[in-house]
Amino acid sequence: MGKGDIEAGLHYGQGKDEGNSNGLYPYMIESPELRWGFIRKVYTIIAMQLLFTAGFASFFMFFPPAREFAKHNPYRFFVLFGSLIVTIIILFVLSKFYNKHPVNLLLLGLYTLGMSVTVGFACVFTKEMIVAEAAFLTGVVVASLTLYTFWAVKRGADFSFLGPFLFASLMVLLMFSIIQFFFPLGPLGRMVYSAVGAILMCGFIVYDTCEVIKRYSYDDYVWAAISIYGDIINLFLYILTFLNELL
Repeated sequence: MGKGDIEAGLHYGQGKDEGNSNGLYPYMIESPELRWGFIRKVYTIIAMQLLFTAGFASFFMFFPPAREFAKHNPYRFFVLFGSLIVTIIILFVLSKFYNKHPVNLLLLGLYTLGMSVTVGFACVFTKEMIVAEAAFLTGVVVASLTLYTFWAVKRGADFSFLGPFLFASLMVLLMFSIIQFFFPLGPLGRMVYSAVGAILMCGFIVYDTCEVIKRYSYDDYVWAAISIYGDIINLFLYILTFLNELL
């Protein structure tokens, strides 16, 4: 049992009285102040991650040596695939140490860097206007889904049932990407893949936001931030791919 769980238990009586009026969801049995503090901490981390990623992508797009390296250097593929592999490894390590301070923060920084490299490479090969449009659409979608989830959970909705469906859909999407890697389906196939991926990420944003509101322990702020940050970055990449093929 973590420190956050103990604090929630100590505030059981107070949270029960407040849950029907000031709580984030009906029959809330923890202190709303503690949960709001946790939520602010999670979204502060996410904001810092997104700012770093945006700055890193801008560096690749507007700094000529970095742009030339990403486009023409023969070692660029080693950097890209190396960052992807390292990011996956860090994600697995984080699943074991996400509440072990300060290791979790170091791993969080490395994970954000790896994801930022992927975003930077993706943006270099796309027109600036399309990148801006994808970023704007991503921001609108994320803000809308986040506000909707808070509103729906406040009224008693619970999106935990989405978990199995999202996992199954993710596996199907993964198999589709492997097939397309060996047997390219052309622009239309990439458009369908990116559209389905974007819809799937919207589902993950709703699901993970609900988990942050209701279920994550106070000590799990790093894992909660990584979950939503990953959803946002993948949504951006899917929208970017769709717009690039469409336009």
